[in-house]
Amino acid sequence: MAEATIRIIASPESWIEQAAVDQLHQTARLPGIDKIVGLPDLHAGRGIAVGAAFWSRTHVYPHLVGSDIGCGMALWRGSMPLRKFRLDAAERKLRGLEDPWSGDHAARLADAGLPPMLMGEALGSIGGGNHFAEILRIDDVKDEALFASLGLDAGFIYLMVHSGSRGLGHAILERHLARHNTGALIADKPDCGAYLAEHDDAVRWAILNRAIIADRFFDRLGMSGERMLDICHNSVTAHRCGWLHRKGAAPADKGLVVVPGSRGEMTYIVRPRPDHADASLQSLAHGAGRKWSRSEARDKLARRFSIADLERTKLGSRVICEDRDLIYEEAPQAYKDIHQVIRDLHQAGLIDLVATMRPLITYKTRRA
Repeated sequence: MAEATIRIIASPESWIEQAAVDQLHQTARLPGIDKIVGLPDLHAGRGIAVGAAFWSRTHVYPHLVGSDIGCGMALWRGSMPLRKFRLDAAERKLRGLEDPWSGDHAARLADAGLPPMLMGEALGSIGGGNHFAEILRIDDVKDEALFASLGLDAGFIYLMVHSGSRGLGHAILERHLARHNTGALIADKPDCGAYLAEHDDAVRWAILNRAIIADRFFDRLGMSGERMLDICHNSVTAHRCGWLHRKGAAPADKGLVVVPGSRGEMTYIVRPRPDHADASLQSLAHGAGRKWSRSEARDKLARRFSIADLERTKLGSRVICEDRDLIYEEAPQAYKDIHQVIRDLHQAGLIDLVATMRPLITYKTRRA
């Protein structure tokens, strides 16, 4: 059986670990997989490389999407002018966000076309791992005309939310694995249709969750917000008479994309270019990509830095993370160079640079 074609979009200056490349080759041997693209943030995952896209004419593989179906990044422009924003006051106000959301779960779920009892208790929660909410400001406008045409404005604060479908996506994948292990679903068969229906519900749930998280943050900060974009980087979608799986890969066919670095680095706003998009399976890097595993990060950094050290970044931003392990696991040092990732995408002709954003407060979890 022939192995799928693999293309890795990364310059010689980028570090790509061999374990991630090996995982791509393992996936390339799956029945029905035709094309694979690894992006500059490529890194090894739990059996599946993260920062990659996989295309098949006839097969759907739920384990290539993973358990956090619908995970993605959304960006809002806040109504508060940057000149009125006070960092200390904002940090103090961001409390109570681990408590259950007190809004009308059933109504919001129904508005999103979802069953009114679907995982309502988890709505409005960020979750663990690499998920976060971050308050930012525009740092550097790369293309003034493009920036203005997109409705962006450097005079306001912004909120970025990275979260997904929480336990819903996990339950969907576990049900599939119990029936089929990591086997494929044939696209026109009932089992595949049932999975895709659940998958699409999880994507809608994740989009709604990001919106409610934003509502909660803006409520604490005493303002409103306008959503500028929402992109999903864990999904499977119909594409070119086949099925495109993205695992930690942002879509290049849905408009503007945010590509965040670590919590101590810039986030880029980019516009995908159509010229070479087919060569990248209509996908872009979704972030910087991990350099160290979680255990490596804890072991290496706990000896060098205190918790207080990691609550401030080299950019002067604040980090709210009252989980001792998580603050080490998600430290900036554990991630690759976001500027190199963006250079690789730009040199490959995949993006136009719009602006960079500087973090002010990165929020992960607060105990009380």
